[in-house]
Amino acid sequence: MQQFEEQRPRLQAVAYRMLGSVSEAEDAVQEAWLRLNRTDTSAVDNMAGWLTTVVGRVCLDMLRSRRARREDYVGTWLPEPIVSLDDDTDPEQSALLADSVGLALFVVLETLTPPERLAFVLHDMFGVPFEDIAPVVDRSPAAARQLASRARRRVRGLSPTPDVDLARQRQVVDAFLAASRAGDFEALLEVLDPDVVFRADPGVLSRTARPPIRGAEAVARQILARGTRLAPLARRAVVNGVAGAVVGDPPIAVVAFTVARDRVVAIDLVTDPAKLRGLR
Repeated sequence: MQQFEEQRPRLQAVAYRMLGSVSEAEDAVQEAWLRLNRTDTSAVDNMAGWLTTVVGRVCLDMLRSRRARREDYVGTWLPEPIVSLDDDTDPEQSALLADSVGLALFVVLETLTPPERLAFVLHDMFGVPFEDIAPVVDRSPAAARQLASRARRRVRGLSPTPDVDLARQRQVVDAFLAASRAGDFEALLEVLDPDVVFRADPGVLSRTARPPIRGAEAVARQILARGTRLAPLARRAVVNGVAGAVVGDPPIAVVAFTVARDRVVAIDLVTDPAKLRGLR
């Protein structure tokens, strides 16, 4: 159906923000397609809104199921990254990156309940009215508004706001990489925020999973102990809309840097092979 194909990019974006996985997002959109074909939509006036809420409902079910499975996850769960190398010129990928959500924000979204996440994503990111969100979460419009409000407060309280100038972000990341390659502890401290957090997601089955590391000195020591030998393999990239790096070819790691006030406030490292499988 033409209307569905026209809405597919938006539906994929909704599902990715809900699930943090490109493959799971594709599954959710496909399920919406199957439901569309099983439903009489002759009375549907707003097909885009109908499809968005259907995808939201599918994602809500997937989140609830996944939440139960992830109770034993060690370390930090990070989403499947969306990556573009600096020399990529794919306009579709560039558009996706420009409208993407940073890995640091996904960490906060993971702390929300599935209904809170759905209300926040649909309303705050995609402008879906609470009257349409309410039946998806089995609440009144007023209660759906409260879900989004609680989520919004948590996001504002826990998610750092990155500098918007990507060129300046890259300068800070370049300085970080140069200090890492040189093994320069003091130079690393210069680019790290005093309260920087380092998170790593090696995968659910990995024995190397660790809790997040906080504080400039502790993060700098971690980088010099483990990252200096890999820093020469790093290539500049845009990771979920912020400055980052891809390590190795084929990639063995993707790093996203949240830069605020010209300092690195968060480093998110994805080494889970399953999440890197789709990268070139």
